[in-house]
Amino acid sequence: MQIPYLNQALLFLVVTVLTTLLAIAGVQVIHILKEFRQTAAKLNKIVDDCQLISSSVAKPVAGLSGFITGLKSGSDFISFFLKNKTQKTSLKEPKDE
Repeated sequence: MQIPYLNQALLFLVVTVLTTLLAIAGVQVIHILKEFRQTAAKLNKIVDDCQLISSSVAKPVAGLSGFITGLKSGSDFISFFLKNKTQKTSLKEPKDE
């Protein structure tokens, strides 16, 4: 014995359940995408802060490097003159004897 409209009732029930489940899944996907957007914004702020920190550290290091290079050049300049002075006095001493 077959119940009338059983196939249509089951089909309506299945469609209703699937529609409800898909709607719930869609809402969850929207929440996940919203959280992803917030996470991306926070990550962007972190990257900006890291860039600011690295640039603020790089400027003094570059300045220190230039200072050290200047000191090295100055010491080379002084040693060059001291070396020339020593060579001139050593050349003059044998002539005086």
